Parts: sequence; C-alpha cells; structure tokens
Amino acid sequence: MKQDLKIPQATTKRLPLYYRFLQNLANEGKRRISSQELSEAMKIDSATIRRDFSYFGALGKKGYGYDVLYLLEFFRQTLDQDEGANVALIGVGNLGNAFLKYNFQKNHNTRIVVAFDTKAPLEGHEVNGIPVFHPDRLEEMYVKYNAEMAILTVSSRSAQEVTDRLANIDAKGILNFTPVRLNVPETMKVMNIDLSVELEALIYLIRNS
Repeated sequence: MKQDLKIPQATTKRLPLYYRFLQNLANEGKRRISSQELSEAMKIDSATIRRDFSYFGALGKKGYGYDVLYLLEFFRQTLDQDEGANVALIGVGNLGNAFLKYNFQKNHNTRIVVAFDTKAPLEGHEVNGIPVFHPDRLEEMYVKYNAEMAILTVSSRSAQEVTDRLANIDAKGILNFTPVRLNVPETMKVMNIDLSVELEALIYLIRNS
C-alpha cells in the first residue's frame, strides 16, 4: 500500500475486503455497482464505503456508481498486489503451525519464507517446506531471506524483546497475535489481533442484540 496515504487503520483493514469482493464481481461479469449495492452485499454501511473510497479521490460518478473493473485495478495497485511480500513467522506453536500449513495459499504474492522457534535447532530444519531456525539466528536469517514484515505468535514475556530486535534490523511491520501492546519506532507499523478480545466482543453482540 502506498505510504503517503494517511487513512484510518479501520479503513486500511477494509481495503483487502473490497478488493476480494470486486474480484468476485468481475469474475461474475458485473461491470457497474452502486455504493448501496456494495453495502447490501458486503454488510458494510454505504456511508462507510463512500467515506473509505473518498480517501482516494473521486472513484465513482454520481448517478452511475462505480466501474467494477476500474475499482478492481485501482485497489490492485493501491494494495501492491503485483509486488510480493516476504513474511517471517516468529513462534511456531499451535497458531504458528497453522500459519505454516496455510501460508497464504489464496494470495500468491504473500508468503512465509522463514520461521523462528525456540525448539528449532540452531542449524535449522524444515516444516511444510519452510526453513525454521532458532531465534538466536533471527537477525541473520531475517535479512538472508529478504523478509520485510513478521507475524508474532510468541509468548507475552518475549514479545517486546523480539520486537526490539526486529526494529534494529529495520523490519517494516508486525502482525501481532500477542496481547502485548508493542512499543515500536515510527518507521514500523503494527496491527494487533487479539483473538480473545474479538471473541468477547462477539459474545457481547450475541447476548445484547
């Protein structure tokens, strides 16, 4: 994604959803759609969709709606879909193993290229075709495999230490699955995913709807 766009993180998280939905529309032969139709199909408020799109300028035409193929190409370029992203996985427990098995199969441009785990030997071994090394070799192998971001599934007590090491080698971003709120330099982006919080929020919605 282009770095000069200052958009809210909530909008950022919706952009891949728009892209995938537009791909489906294009595959079905749909060529034009309104924000209301998008809203009904995606279960996202139409005002939210229009606001999200407004960050990128005039993407639609009043009275016409949105050109599906134009939007698809626009978001493909905005999300840098033609440029691959090499990811390092740090922590190969139950969740980490699931990532290694999945390895972004539906997105051929994003892939885990190296992983690190305290139980791995120093010389490394392979899991599902992905090299896994001991964290003592984090800096060396992160650079060797040209990783630019990391998925963090380590324990809470080691999360900040690992983050500091990643910052020292100019990692660009972290997808953080630990409950720790990480301190990072301005040059590093972090997205936090706390599964327990998401579950508690869902329980609240179910019981209070």
